[in-house]
Amino acid sequence: MISTMPKPERGEIWLVRFPFTDFTSEKVRPVLVWVTHGEDVIVIGIFSRAPASAILRETWVEISEHTTTFSQTGLKRPSFIKTEKIAVVHETILLKKVGSLPAEIMEKVARSLKTALLIV
Repeated sequence: MISTMPKPERGEIWLVRFPFTDFTSEKVRPVLVWVTHGEDVIVIGIFSRAPASAILRETWVEISEHTTTFSQTGLKRPSFIKTEKIAVVHETILLKKVGSLPAEIMEKVARSLKTALLIV
């Protein structure tokens, strides 16, 4: 059977069953597609809440509803891309494309990802 679902592309936002870091559970959440290698996709988690006492970390990129490009993301509420929340998933667990990230936010994600992966 041939799949009719489009291949995920860099910068797209998809819904996926994203695991909690302790692997006890999972939640359907939006993710940013960073890169696709064959059937494997490197994704970065997108979260709608930050801890109340948290200061915006340098590894987080805010997606504000006040930007003119917010509607193209397909997100329902303001969110944070947490670049330390990276996963490699098989393309078959991607549920649905909801939108895409504007180029200026992708640039911020690239800088934050470098910080998240920095080894000191």
